[in-house]
Amino acid sequence: MFFMVKTRMAPSPTGEFHIGGMRTLLYDYAFAKKNNGRFIIRVEDTDRERYVEGSIERALQVIKDYGLSWDEGPDIGGPFAPYIQSQRLDLYKKYALDLIDKGHAYHCFCTKERLDELRKAQQAAHLPTTKYDKHCLSLSSEQVQKNLSTDVPYVIRLNVPSDKVLAYDDLFLGKVEFPSNDIDDQVLLKSDGFPTYHLAVVVDDHLMEITHIFRGVDWLASTPKHILLYDFFGWEMPKTGHLPNLKEIGVNKKMSKRFGDVAAAEFLKNGYLPEALLNFLMLLGWNPGTEREVFSLEDFIDAFSLEHIHKTDLVAFDREKLLWFNGCYIRQMEEEALYNRIVAWAQKWGVNIGIDEHDRDYVIKVLALIKDRMKTLVDFVSLSKYFFVDPKVEPAKVRSVAGDKHSEILLGVDRIAAGLSSSDWTKGNLDKEFHDFAKRSGYTSSQALGTARVVVTGEDATPPLADLLEVLGKDTVLRRIRAALSTNSI
Repeated sequence: MFFMVKTRMAPSPTGEFHIGGMRTLLYDYAFAKKNNGRFIIRVEDTDRERYVEGSIERALQVIKDYGLSWDEGPDIGGPFAPYIQSQRLDLYKKYALDLIDKGHAYHCFCTKERLDELRKAQQAAHLPTTKYDKHCLSLSSEQVQKNLSTDVPYVIRLNVPSDKVLAYDDLFLGKVEFPSNDIDDQVLLKSDGFPTYHLAVVVDDHLMEITHIFRGVDWLASTPKHILLYDFFGWEMPKTGHLPNLKEIGVNKKMSKRFGDVAAAEFLKNGYLPEALLNFLMLLGWNPGTEREVFSLEDFIDAFSLEHIHKTDLVAFDREKLLWFNGCYIRQMEEEALYNRIVAWAQKWGVNIGIDEHDRDYVIKVLALIKDRMKTLVDFVSLSKYFFVDPKVEPAKVRSVAGDKHSEILLGVDRIAAGLSSSDWTKGNLDKEFHDFAKRSGYTSSQALGTARVVVTGEDATPPLADLLEVLGKDTVLRRIRAALSTNSI
């Protein structure tokens, strides 16, 4: 029996690390830290057919990018190294052979053709599930040895007993039972010498002293096979809980790429802050028992408890709620910190944010004006573009604001801009001058300010006009006004 709490996450190099996996990892991490335990990363790379080059390196990096770490793993080692399953093959074979010696597993020499025919026959008989028929279990020891000595390809199968009820107490679902007659004689060791998931995960979780396992409810069907293996080895099974899977709003199945990003890295690439993502993920399957929604990682660890895990199959991944969370985090950041974050994000993901020719102080002033309208870091590009590049002004947009008075309004705006000295170029003076001009000339404020806004920014919705004019500076504003006046179409 193990006394220190130990949890693990075991990414597989069969694709990009899923956002749902990050949620599970977060719960593993929080539970271990809450109980002064250890959190392990282990690479489960035994599915060689679906292996994706570089995906494990990317998975480890994105976990770090989300601000999480581990106490043992493939990159830092630990007392149970190696932490990559493909480097532990001799170990799995040893335990598979041990099961054979105890009568709990057996060599199977059936060809693919025989297995295909067996499956077709069972399907034709309308059986509820297709299962191996234990044909090779009846082979004599002499026949098995002959096949092995002549290198007949084989797998090692679990010998599932009949008429048993396999039960365990799930941390979240309560008591769960499985009839053994519904369970196939699972392959444990494949013909290429690689273990299947079921053998490797049980062996590694035991040897690495894992005490608690959290995984998605879609893995529930695997649990009876693991119950048998723990029983056959004479080992204590870790406490196991199945978490609700993530689903899209209005859809009653697991998240799909069809609805948007599902890879954890894609959310970062698309301008979500890791701390906002973590806060959002905290609440996808757990609640604090209060109305509180905003948690730092440290606060979450302190508040986390298994009693507040949702007992359901699916929990909604509300993308609009995530966007709201991210916007909240952006608005709470100091402009200088936000500047550093945007620059680092742009460099990491190769995004041209168009600020290379402008100094830091100028960009920070821009951020002070637009950050309340930002929901992701990507929004910086669209919301700030006219601060860095002269806009293309659409004549129709100008006329829609001021009608046939646009030219005379624009001349008045030019006079105001030209008449203010650089020292008087403040948002207070600019706001007063524009409103006085509108009142004096008989224009509405929306006509006077709207014309200036469209000509200077190319947009009809911006931060307060006087604020952005102050940041842009007199020279830029005058240049843009006069460019518009020189255009015959305006």
